[in-house]
Amino acid sequence: MRLRPLTLPFPRVPAAVSLAFACAALAGCASRGPSAEPPPKVDLPAEWTAGTPEHAAWPDKQWWQRFGSAELTRLVDEGQSGNLELASALERVKQAEAGARIAGVSLLPTASFSSGANRSVPLASGSGSTSASSALQVSYEVDFWGRNKASVASAQASLAANRFDRQTVALTVTSGIVATYLQVLSLRDRLAVARQHVANAEHVLALVEAQKSAGAASSLDLARQRSAVAQRKSDIPDLMQQEREAQSALAILLGKAPQTFSVAEGGLAAVTLPEVAPGLPSELLARRPDIRRAEADLAAANANVAVARANLFPSISLTGAMGTQSSALLSLLNAPNLVANVSASLFTPIFDGGRLKRERDIAISRKQEVVQAYRATVIAALSEVDNALGQVHSLDEQQRLKTVELDQARQAYDLAEIRYKLGAEDFMTVLDTQRALSDVQNDMGILKLRRLQATVSLYKALGGGWQDEPGAGKPASAKS
Repeated sequence: MRLRPLTLPFPRVPAAVSLAFACAALAGCASRGPSAEPPPKVDLPAEWTAGTPEHAAWPDKQWWQRFGSAELTRLVDEGQSGNLELASALERVKQAEAGARIAGVSLLPTASFSSGANRSVPLASGSGSTSASSALQVSYEVDFWGRNKASVASAQASLAANRFDRQTVALTVTSGIVATYLQVLSLRDRLAVARQHVANAEHVLALVEAQKSAGAASSLDLARQRSAVAQRKSDIPDLMQQEREAQSALAILLGKAPQTFSVAEGGLAAVTLPEVAPGLPSELLARRPDIRRAEADLAAANANVAVARANLFPSISLTGAMGTQSSALLSLLNAPNLVANVSASLFTPIFDGGRLKRERDIAISRKQEVVQAYRATVIAALSEVDNALGQVHSLDEQQRLKTVELDQARQAYDLAEIRYKLGAEDFMTVLDTQRALSDVQNDMGILKLRRLQATVSLYKALGGGWQDEPGAGKPASAKS
């Protein structure tokens, strides 16, 4: 048996309504979203001021593993899942996703259903009648000028911006964890050196006391060395406090209470210094999430201009309704009681005091502002990478020279101590060489930390190995 389609007795549709449907069909072809515009051109250098290290690798997504510390890798993993600022950024992404879905609703029809019943009882007769009705209302705004599509495009661009913003936060948090971890280890190295300085000073003090007992040293020499020992000891509490503060800062980055957290590694000896290749300056446009966020802001501003322009034109709405109405409740759904109507309406602003035009002008100006912000972001990114590369090269040279200075200072101290024992050198020479060795060793520890943190800064400036998801769209290249 073949089923026949059910037909309802709709009234004839007037010619005006037919025309409205024709407009809707045309609108489906005419309405379009804002045209995509490439990012503005920015003058990019052909290469960096500082050269690229040989045998270096571009930072991958797990760039922190190249420092060779299993504990650091574990802490970064914990930070990426437990950092509170990163969790807040993820919630902002979820909010933007919901906003994009809400914006997409404007492209779909809306429907509502209502029903009701009414009983009337005349006072004289006491008998009454019951009437009932129901209605299904459907409305749709024809997006003839592309306003709704532009609103959706703006929401989607804002969603992309929030996702890139989260990547920027993740990069900042990760580089902060690595830099702070290195600082903790460096302070432990400096504490070890400070304790060695105390041991050296106490050794010299014992030597001076022996010389004093033999009449070969004065009370002034003894007082000076005791002062030197006290000075070396006074450095230790300050370094211990700095270590506690660095551990506390690291715990906060991990989303943990400082009282329940401690670093196990004892110093920087377990850390490897990686080499980083900066690539070409133009590659930053695809490798820095803050630049991609600026591109998304530009796309959103462009879509908002399209929305503001579309608001100047008339809006066309189509509505349709089908319902039932009957004075007899049991016959409510009978065909003669079905009522249907379709209508089209046109709404156009006549006088608004220039508000819509001013809103369009604001949107255009906002777009130009975002264009300049994009250029500023790119230039700042180029500057950050160039400065980080320069810092790496400068610190390498400083470390090379400081190593020579350290070797000479150690030799001078050893020779001064030997000559003092033999009576060929006065105590002031021993004291000066002791102080010089202590200062150079402390400077060397600080330089080692600065060199490691310069590498972290370079990773961060290059985007930390971050890459856009495959198929998410290629960034437009900026040409000189």
